Amino acid sequence: MLSAETDILKAAESWRRDGRQVALATVVETWGSAPRPVGSHLVVDEDGNFLGSVSGGCVEGAVITEGLEAIADGHPRVIEFGVADETAWRVGLSCGGRIRVFVERID
Repeated sequence: MLSAETDILKAAESWRRDGRQVALATVVETWGSAPRPVGSHLVVDEDGNFLGSVSGGCVEGAVITEGLEAIADGHPRVIEFGVADETAWRVGLSCGGRIRVFVERID
């Protein structure tokens, strides 16, 4: 596991320098019980390799998929997971809170 959020940002920068296509996901809002705080990051490349965490594992798969789509189409997006959202249960966010994640391609 990386020791700090800055390590994840440095990895994203390094991956871009190496010519990899990269998307960055950032927790921008939480409510109630949330597994990771605002400012937490996950970086993903075009092959699905990733570092970091935005949810302690419970919604990472969905965030990675959104990151791959952001790489492909270049459009940033905000995604939200919470207990009132049927998707949250499907991806495993049963902690009782809500998170909002901003996903963007890094050019």
